[in-house]
Amino acid sequence: MISPETLRRYPFFNFMTPDQLREIAVITEEVEADADSTIFEMGAPADALYFVQEGGVDLIYVVSDTLKTRITQEFRIGSINAGEILGISALVEPHELTAAAETTAHSRLLRIDAPALRRLIEKDPALAYRLQQRVSRALMERLQATRVELLAATNAVP
Repeated sequence: MISPETLRRYPFFNFMTPDQLREIAVITEEVEADADSTIFEMGAPADALYFVQEGGVDLIYVVSDTLKTRITQEFRIGSINAGEILGISALVEPHELTAAAETTAHSRLLRIDAPALRRLIEKDPALAYRLQQRVSRALMERLQATRVELLAATNAVP
């Protein structure tokens, strides 16, 4: 459990009532990870929603050719910085992580228990609506960043 005041520092939570902040704080913990630590693996159940407090995290997409060459290749597809959300799949069905996450430096994160958070939003439609708005905005920002990176990569080839 953390203090609700910790959550207030993040614009992502600024719509919440004091009661909602307290409920979220009860299911949130602070975690630390050394540089180059894996926070979660692609394909794993999304059991937590994270916020980076300090440090940074790279998102990694893993592509495997299991039929012919049996080659696996990792692609860094984005960076998550302090103050940003991570593990969005925790609030998007089927609640399976679509990328791996690895710290780029010693990092401190807020870890919100996803099953408990989903139970909270099931009983509070206003909270559910506003959280989904915030998650949708974060997803759109990531999509736009991915489009820019894809454009840069395709234009870099002569």
